[in-house]
Amino acid sequence: MIRRWCAALALAGALAGAVPGARAASRAPVLRTVVDVPLPGPTTRFDYQSLDTSSNRLFISHMNAGELLVFDLANRRVERTIVDLPRVTGVCAIATLGKVYASVPGRHHVAVIDMRTLSVTARVGDIGFPDGIAYAPDVRKVYVSDESGGGELVIDGATDRVVTTIALGGDAGNTLYDPVSRHILVAVQTSGEWVEIDPQTDRVIARHLLAGVAGPHGMALDAAGRLLFVAGEDNASLQVVDLRTLQAVDTHAVGDEPDVLAFDPDTRQLLVASEAGKVSVFGERRGRLVAAGELVMPHAHTVAIDPRSHLVYFPLQDVGGHPLLRIMSARRP
Repeated sequence: MIRRWCAALALAGALAGAVPGARAASRAPVLRTVVDVPLPGPTTRFDYQSLDTSSNRLFISHMNAGELLVFDLANRRVERTIVDLPRVTGVCAIATLGKVYASVPGRHHVAVIDMRTLSVTARVGDIGFPDGIAYAPDVRKVYVSDESGGGELVIDGATDRVVTTIALGGDAGNTLYDPVSRHILVAVQTSGEWVEIDPQTDRVIARHLLAGVAGPHGMALDAAGRLLFVAGEDNASLQVVDLRTLQAVDTHAVGDEPDVLAFDPDTRQLLVASEAGKVSVFGERRGRLVAAGELVMPHAHTVAIDPRSHLVYFPLQDVGGHPLLRIMSARRP
């Protein structure tokens, strides 16, 4: 069962007086609100986001509205709403292909969107519940996880045709590309593992058990620091894996049902957003995570970070009866 909902925001600490409904969650604010931007559509759940620096856009899945919002970062406005994407979840903007790929569970396929015209140009595959998406640039292939256990769908980025489906042995959550190993990394929830796929052969080449992580789903990567961050959806845990030794080096408690993670490689901050409404903020120090603070955002489970401005984006489904995009800035470590 896919367990995600999204609602209103309450900010912690010293900002409590500035945000309606806020309650203390840390001694000092780790994020402060820059601006709230109204979003179109109904007060329903949002999901993944993908930021494209080449076009300066943020693509936001408005899951239960069946729409993909195209947000202009410079002018802070919605440029386009792409419709007919029922239950849209994962989204991945790939500038080198000039395309955006969006998981569409309501139709059991992946929609391909032209980045120039912002129109759907293809609908690809037969996949039970498409979710996380990653791109392997060396082979120009797109990888889509199936949260209903159907394996990893592989799409050729040049032709938008299905290459193959890779059996994973369970329900898959987030999917990442590691530019150092050049492997695709997938969280397999039902087996409690993360697996490595070689894009050259489209085969699983390694399986790694995540002891102490129940229902691994959300992931983020510090490629340069060789650290993988994996969140356990079923036991509110966050584990840090050293990719050089393949050993767990750190474990932290986070909010119940952690979903989307975002890592800023410059500030070395990691944000873990959970279904329960807690957003945990960590700083990375010498291969370990140090808790920097938390804030409470009821059911806020999706977060994106702009690596250039370090601004943080939270689409919130219902604030005062309307959806909005809350843009925040992080406290420097």
